[in-house]
Amino acid sequence: MTNEELLQIIEKAAREKATHLSLNNNQLSSLPPEISQLSNLTWLSLYNNQLSSLPPEISQLSNLISLRLDHNRLSSLPPEISQLSNLISLDLNNNRLSNLPPEISQLSNLKWLSLFNNQLSSLPSEFSQLSKLTELYLNHNRLSSLPPEFSQLSNLTTLALNHNQLSSLPPEFSQFSNLTWLSLNHNQLSSLPPEFSQFSNLITLHLSDNQLSSLPPEFSQFSTLTWLSLNHNQFISLPPEICQLSNLTELSLNHNQLSSLPPEISQLSNLVELDLSNNQLSSLPPEISQLSNLTELYLDNNQLSSLPPEISQLSNLTTLSLSDNPQLSSPPPEIVKQGTEAILTYLRARLEAKG
Repeated sequence: MTNEELLQIIEKAAREKATHLSLNNNQLSSLPPEISQLSNLTWLSLYNNQLSSLPPEISQLSNLISLRLDHNRLSSLPPEISQLSNLISLDLNNNRLSNLPPEISQLSNLKWLSLFNNQLSSLPSEFSQLSKLTELYLNHNRLSSLPPEFSQLSNLTTLALNHNQLSSLPPEFSQFSNLTWLSLNHNQLSSLPPEFSQFSNLITLHLSDNQLSSLPPEFSQFSTLTWLSLNHNQFISLPPEICQLSNLTELSLNHNQLSSLPPEISQLSNLVELDLSNNQLSSLPPEISQLSNLTELYLDNNQLSSLPPEISQLSNLTTLSLSDNPQLSSPPPEIVKQGTEAILTYLRARLEAKG
């Protein structure tokens, strides 16, 4: 789109007192000062252009509620963005932002902010003043730490911090009492603070691809947690705290170094899906048969020589995956190849013979 065409669109929208304007996918490299004429806009989308900066005049779009600037080339934001005081949703993902202006803190009505896939290495302390934020996406940046003030974002329900360089979390992090969804995958966490367990409403927790080998005892207090991902860590045994998470429905521990499971795993009575593939398991406790709601069990790439026949009592099991267990003799390879139903039939016969 040429500058002339863009000016015509802006003039027409201004004339019609337009409230919505979409300028996506137009290879725009800049916005003209005339953008300030669109004072009635509540929704502006500039997705997938080539914008490297924004004109100060954007501050005059004072009625904007939603602004999409994702998939551009923005390396900074003008301080004037602070004047968009009615903004509720701001999408800046897939840009080149290396920092944020302190003035961003003045977007006092902002509820939804996406900054993923930028180059942020830190956040201004003022960022914590965005007190109405409920969803914040900071994944795929270069954050190595979070300011203590960050915990003041007390209305957050969704927080994505995956694919950063975090090696620790501040104790204050626990103050997100409204958080229901938290992603910390692909960081450098080797431990979690005891306070971490104080998220009283957390439902989904992603901790895969870190350096965790244990969990704090307090972790067992996560009474609302239903989905837990701990793939690609350094666990050599199942943390006992996990067995007390009685509401868990999905637990993923693939790519660790687990050699055995404790009988207490039977306490996870609500589990529907359990992924233990790519570990070093040589056996399973018969108590695994008490996971009566289990529908999917993944045991690929372990060192199992046999399965307890009691697994056949898992009446809801529809997927039992056992590939790459070269030492497995019971059930034998020819049964394993036939799939879940054949495996369960074989184990049922073993159980009956045993009884």
